[in-house]
Amino acid sequence: MNKKCDLHSHSVFSDGTLTPAGLVRLAEEKGISALALTDHNTSMGLKDFMEAGKNSPVITVPGCEFTTEWNKKEVHIVGLFFKEEYWQEIEDFLELAKIAKLNSNNRLIENLQKAGYDISVEEVAAMTNGNYNRAHVAKVLLEKNYVSSTSEAFDTILKEGNGFYFPASRIQSATTVRFIKTYGATAIVAHPLLNLTPEELEVFLPEMKAAGLDAMETHYTEFDEKMTKTAVSLAERFGLKQSGGSDYHGKNKPWIELGEGRGDLFVPYEFYEDMLNCSEYRK
Repeated sequence: MNKKCDLHSHSVFSDGTLTPAGLVRLAEEKGISALALTDHNTSMGLKDFMEAGKNSPVITVPGCEFTTEWNKKEVHIVGLFFKEEYWQEIEDFLELAKIAKLNSNNRLIENLQKAGYDISVEEVAAMTNGNYNRAHVAKVLLEKNYVSSTSEAFDTILKEGNGFYFPASRIQSATTVRFIKTYGATAIVAHPLLNLTPEELEVFLPEMKAAGLDAMETHYTEFDEKMTKTAVSLAERFGLKQSGGSDYHGKNKPWIELGEGRGDLFVPYEFYEDMLNCSEYRK
């Protein structure tokens, strides 16, 4: 059996439902050889994650998924293989963005309250380690039967432009790529075809490559065969390595399985090796 990896997953420290150690145990059960923790805009779960990996056959990869902006569009950049001495640098880099994000989420809850929705900051914050976002708001709306699914919440009540949610200002994509490379980590565009069109990527990728971009996700849960082929073609055209992952969130996205996506995802172990070689992690 070919070895596989999963280089994109989330824990309770962002919007997942498993602890970092729980992710490692699940990876063991599923026969995943290497697993990255890439919580949104935080490194707070990495200590527990890497500790769990010490006594596991699963190779644990310390990472973070950064929410960024390019041409007024939200783009996610994953950084992998951050050395432990730089984890606090991630928090410092994101501090102002986190304050803006917190204010945005609090404003969303306040707007919902004014419109008659039974929801409070306290109950949303209680669902996580304090780093709450729209996914947690969606879960409260679901539990109170305002929507039939979290997807419906994002498509209706929580959608930008519908009067409740106003996004916070974000760090620029190129700035984030340069930050990741400054600390010897690997910079990857996450699920590029979900955020940008192939035509936009024709402009975006050269700009990011100039900033130090190493790779892009070509194997991803929500990519169909055509999208995967397009992503692979773009990566090859612009001289980028390939990465991939399930984007596992546990019960918050129950249709996604760790290392398997919707059941047909396979990220070859060689992707892990390529991403490691783009970093200074073992140097």
